[in-house]
Amino acid sequence: MSRLANPAFWAGKRVLLTGHTGFKGSWARLWLAQMGARVAGYALPPAAEPSLHALLGPSETAGEHLSDIRDGDTLATAIRQFDPEIILHMAAQPLVRESYRTPAETFDVNVMGTVRLLEAARTAPALRTIVVVTTDKVYRNDESGRHFPEEAALGGHDPYSGSKAACELVVSTWRDSFLRERGIRVATARGGNVLGGGDFSVDRLVPDIVRAALSGEMLDIRSPMATRPWQHVLDCLNGYFVYAEALHEGQTAVAALNFGPSPAERQIPVRDVAGAIQIAMGLQTGWRDSSSEDRPREMQTLGLDPALALKALSWTARLSQDQAIAWTAHWYDGWRRGGSARDLTLGQIDAFMRG
Repeated sequence: MSRLANPAFWAGKRVLLTGHTGFKGSWARLWLAQMGARVAGYALPPAAEPSLHALLGPSETAGEHLSDIRDGDTLATAIRQFDPEIILHMAAQPLVRESYRTPAETFDVNVMGTVRLLEAARTAPALRTIVVVTTDKVYRNDESGRHFPEEAALGGHDPYSGSKAACELVVSTWRDSFLRERGIRVATARGGNVLGGGDFSVDRLVPDIVRAALSGEMLDIRSPMATRPWQHVLDCLNGYFVYAEALHEGQTAVAALNFGPSPAERQIPVRDVAGAIQIAMGLQTGWRDSSSEDRPREMQTLGLDPALALKALSWTARLSQDQAIAWTAHWYDGWRRGGSARDLTLGQIDAFMRG
């Protein structure tokens, strides 16, 4: 059985969570608060409407800063005032197609935003642990279909992937040059593609399914046969949390870890994920293949090898990819029927923790 985040560890911990208004950040904010952490959020206002951040409502946090991660002075002030013990850095420009439209801004946010954070963190008195979230797309993908281990070459065909690979180098430099001598442990977490309720972002599969269902339009799929390391958002976040715990308590010194489904699970193409979610939500099945349209290139195959996370943390995905699809569909179906987003989210956190 996979190691679970330990509420006793997080109770009372001061945690700065960047990107707390995003999809994963909203789940993380609520879960950390449920475990008793004192969470301060730092992020831009939610980009999507509706947003999970707003739907969840206020939680027991220690403050919220709706500011740009690139604003070094504001960020430094927030860190100085809150004096976090742990930083979970999730703020990013996270979309591949958006990175083609705004490559310079993507690099500015993902690379220089991280530089600003690590610079501000250097003088935080209580800080001991930083987990910087990058992505499964940091690897130089040769489209071979193999599952990339952490020692695989970094790179990126698209600006988003390239910016996150560059972010990995930034973290390594600041760790070796400044943070290690301060006793601050810093590492990167490379999560796979997450599924879960409350994602309303553009250019993502599940939100596109929900929007098509609500509008009565046909679902458009750009790459029907593309495969990704699908996992539920709770599995991914659980990996980040137990990684932070192990770093903080000196149980591991591993500098980067993959978090994704077991390579033994079948590679599920986008079209099958879409069909399974449509069926689970009781929607009319079907989609339009738009792969022939003129679009920026996206990788067709991507896999992660999470063996090191098992060895270092005793972490594996608790939910199968089929279960991740079912839990995601259940959340959206409940929300479409008038259910409380907060109750649905808390219910799934509780079910995940109970196993």
